[in-house]
Amino acid sequence: MRRVTDAPVRDVLEFAIGGGWGQETEFEDSVPVRVIRGTDFERIRNGNYSEVPARYEKASKAKRRILKPGDIVLEISGGSRTSNQSTGRSFLISEAVLANLGEIVIPASFCRLVRFDRNTIDPRYAYYALQEMYVSGRAALYEQQSTGISNFQFEYFLDSEVISLPPLEEQRAIARVLGALDDKIELNRRMSETLEEMARALFRSWFVDFDPVHAKAEGRPSGLPPDLDALFPASFEASELGEIPAGWEVTAISSLTSINDWTLRAKDELEFIDYIEISAVSAGTIERMERYARGEEPSRARRRLRHGDTVLSTVRPDRGSYFLCLDPTDSLVASTGFAVITPTSAPWAFVHTAMTQPDLFQRLGYLADGAAYPAVRPNVVGEAEIAWGGPAIAARFHEAIAPNLELSARGRRQSNTLEGLRDALLPRLVSGELRVAMPGGREP
Repeated sequence: MRRVTDAPVRDVLEFAIGGGWGQETEFEDSVPVRVIRGTDFERIRNGNYSEVPARYEKASKAKRRILKPGDIVLEISGGSRTSNQSTGRSFLISEAVLANLGEIVIPASFCRLVRFDRNTIDPRYAYYALQEMYVSGRAALYEQQSTGISNFQFEYFLDSEVISLPPLEEQRAIARVLGALDDKIELNRRMSETLEEMARALFRSWFVDFDPVHAKAEGRPSGLPPDLDALFPASFEASELGEIPAGWEVTAISSLTSINDWTLRAKDELEFIDYIEISAVSAGTIERMERYARGEEPSRARRRLRHGDTVLSTVRPDRGSYFLCLDPTDSLVASTGFAVITPTSAPWAFVHTAMTQPDLFQRLGYLADGAAYPAVRPNVVGEAEIAWGGPAIAARFHEAIAPNLELSARGRRQSNTLEGLRDALLPRLVSGELRVAMPGGREP
């Protein structure tokens, strides 16, 4: 018979403490730290560690807040009702996360370090119990609104939130099921990143570094099939971009594409809108979208999308927030904060890879203006210049790369499906409504 007890969070807690923020520059008795904020949770899950702030914190303060594998970072401030995002988000610290961040890692001052008693509750099971609290909307019960910012009432939460505690062995089995889904989501993410990086590397080789042309100019084999090799010249000529292959031209991306040319109109007959906001997009990933009944969508929901569109954020463009749109539904609409680049005279894989080069994001960041939200106008995106070798070479690049980008997109779509499955299983597993098989096939 299944033995289950219920306990307030406080009863299974080993240690909890607020985070820190420190200073931007080194000071006496300080140590370098990386500081995890609530805004970093999703980025880290997507493999983006670069935006986790590097700070300096007083050594004695940092010592008590050093994160260890199995610790949970709980966001206690910063949510807002206007953004439909409550506080109470959580993040499980793993050895991989700490290895990627290095140095000393602590939670930010708007978060709490929560460490559970491993003799009573498995850390991963505890994390999924907190995830269930958030996904169900129950986290909002512990909020208190103050000057537009929501604050999580941590002490009230500790005494009021009750966790179901099956035997440890069953807790671990539940965590394994949910963890397997998260692991597959992570595997898909890494595969997608690898495929997209391969595309960018090939683009740079052919159209930025001109490796085949250098090889031919030096009398070396290019390593390409003869018919493809014949498309590259064996010499260079001067241009405003520097030396480019002979016979090629410098072309603005706007001459190969159209930008923001399909806008949502009042007369468009749609029952609902699937809306993508800038904050929901990172490097190649749509982290979430919101569905609205037609007529109730935000005023910024104006950019309609087509197959093969590359969608770049024009706000803080140096962050490199973008996604590739393949096989969209008619209801998919993006914020006016994006530049939607639709291929016209070049294939979509060529355009997408050209527009997601790190150098381009840096250039756009340099051109951005505005204090609080530096941004560029969409026409500035279109003014980006590339060396254009003609449609034949672009078509061969598309032929080589499009299957990889399509596979990457399928992996991202599968991850979205798996995330939905995980979130559906989460409350049923944590509550005991759905049972899991124990090791050896035993019933729990």
